[in-house]
Amino acid sequence: MCKTCKGKFYMTTAIAYTSGKPHIGNTYEIVLADAIARFKRQEGYEVYFQTGTDEHGQKIELKAEAAGVTPKEYVDAVSGEVKNIWDLMNTSYDSFVRTTDADHEAQVQKIFRRLYEQGDIYKGYYEGLYCTPCESFFTESQLVDGKCPDCGGEVQPAKEEAYFFRMSKYADRLIEHINTHPEFIQPPARKHEMMNNFLLPGLQDLCVSRTSFQWGIPVDFDPKHVVYVWLDALTNYITKIGYDADGDSSELFQKNWPADLHLIGKDIIRFHTIYWPIFLMALDLPLPKQVFGHPWLLQGEGKMSKSKGNVLYADELVDMFGVDAVRYFVLHEMPFDNDGVISWELMVERMNSDLANTLGNLVNRTISMSNKYFGGVVTDKKTEEPVDAQLKEVVTGARDRAAAKMAELRVADAISEVFVLFKRCNKYIDETMPWVLAKDEATQDRLATVLYNLVESISIGANLISSFMPQTAEKILAMLNDGKRDYEDLATFGLRENGIRVTDTPEILFERLKLDEVMQKVEALRPAAAAESGDGAEKTEGIDIEAKEEITFEEFEKMQFQVGEIIACEAVKKSKKLLCSQVKIGSQTRQIVSGIRKYYTPEEMVGKKVMVLVNLKPAKLAGVLSEGMLLCAEDAEGNLALVAPEREMPAGAEIR
Repeated sequence: MCKTCKGKFYMTTAIAYTSGKPHIGNTYEIVLADAIARFKRQEGYEVYFQTGTDEHGQKIELKAEAAGVTPKEYVDAVSGEVKNIWDLMNTSYDSFVRTTDADHEAQVQKIFRRLYEQGDIYKGYYEGLYCTPCESFFTESQLVDGKCPDCGGEVQPAKEEAYFFRMSKYADRLIEHINTHPEFIQPPARKHEMMNNFLLPGLQDLCVSRTSFQWGIPVDFDPKHVVYVWLDALTNYITKIGYDADGDSSELFQKNWPADLHLIGKDIIRFHTIYWPIFLMALDLPLPKQVFGHPWLLQGEGKMSKSKGNVLYADELVDMFGVDAVRYFVLHEMPFDNDGVISWELMVERMNSDLANTLGNLVNRTISMSNKYFGGVVTDKKTEEPVDAQLKEVVTGARDRAAAKMAELRVADAISEVFVLFKRCNKYIDETMPWVLAKDEATQDRLATVLYNLVESISIGANLISSFMPQTAEKILAMLNDGKRDYEDLATFGLRENGIRVTDTPEILFERLKLDEVMQKVEALRPAAAAESGDGAEKTEGIDIEAKEEITFEEFEKMQFQVGEIIACEAVKKSKKLLCSQVKIGSQTRQIVSGIRKYYTPEEMVGKKVMVLVNLKPAKLAGVLSEGMLLCAEDAEGNLALVAPEREMPAGAEIR
């Protein structure tokens, strides 16, 4: 709450693609956005917070067909599941957009027509290599090991009639904007990546329609075409708040555009900082003020994917730890510009140390002592000592320290600043020793002041933690018989009136957990997870691939396969897709470059036993010599997994 309004703040998340249930890595983004939105509201901004689902495309069409339902039935189910998880995580969005909404589809058609009529879109033919999972075309030079540079999957030659957007027409203008608005792309490393890898080398015109599938928004003046992914998906940020391509935009749009913040994953930063700004320039609209490409939340130091069997879901974590514990973890463990790691073990550790001990025990002890010594009545007897001033300095400074971090979107650091307050309260208890003061009648006034200072400090801390852990904040304030305070008052100590009682019986905010008991519950979850991902006893349906030309046994014998052991691995500096592994094969060590960086970190690779095509002709990839090929399995979505021997085999063992 804030006594004065500081103006509007329009923020969005990326809209979740409805290809399946979102995992905790996907869910992190909506929780991060919610924390920012809640804090902005607390500061006094009039926040409009939008999220939603992206529901068109060839991948959806294929998944629906495989499931035996219509595409609309398929996306209805998945979008509902996404919304349920967003609601489960107690996120306070104002609008949930679906790209199948009629008002959105109508505006996309109008936008497409306008851009066509003003010459920014033209018809032509696209001939290239197409990746179905990524729904993207690539040139031969853009491939990595002959595979899609984004997902590492197979690409197929494709040629079709398509409409194109003249990207180069606006490239110089966008470069100038990025150079003159250093806050536009955050973190700064993302800006350098976009400029050096895409804008400065020169932009190619962008394919904005397709004819090879039907599940999309039809181009109204050429209905055999459907509007292609990004012109459909990105425009949700303006269509849902009432933009009208004919000039009759709503008051909501006039009030909120341009967006103050687009919060997205780092993997789609290119589309939001190059395609989207250029579309807006063509529509003669101002650009969003900031695009923040957050890092990934990794499981076991690898990006989550069903094919790797390392997926964690928000509802499973909530069942185990509770909503606010999960919110705390994903927000606190994610660095500003580096990937964070989540695991069951780390969750238990944080639950016990930060939540049960630092926060929960502090609240419980303070309320229990207030009840034990004064019947729950909290009164400041004004017995000031130096240790009180030290506590108050930390407490009254916490608001501004947290706000400074939030202004930079350093949410994990902001939470840490609030927990500095709680840790200082625990230290204050150790310094003042209320149980000793309680033994002497002469120090009863001092005891009363100590407990007042603790209750007041916790109340301010609860207000500050409310953006990150809203349910916990409400519980604490209710137990203290205190309410939410105006933002301006959170830097002032002593506003609690004397004589107010705390609750008789404090609620246990966070139970301490035993790791072995948690892991037993996790094991019970794994059969279901294995069935969903295709592992374990219950298998998902197999996939069919196009048959290649038959070969003779003699031709097969020309290929030499052996077991290799990866003894070292590092990322290839000139590529975002490649890993360079040192592979021990018998007494020799081969250097092999593979396009699997999206699926494995260098640390994960070391120590693995893998299957190697040994007698492949050496070649240079991104300037690095590769002396073989690691064998991988690929699913229908283009996800890769290394092929390894079922049993322990020595490095160099022949595969035949």
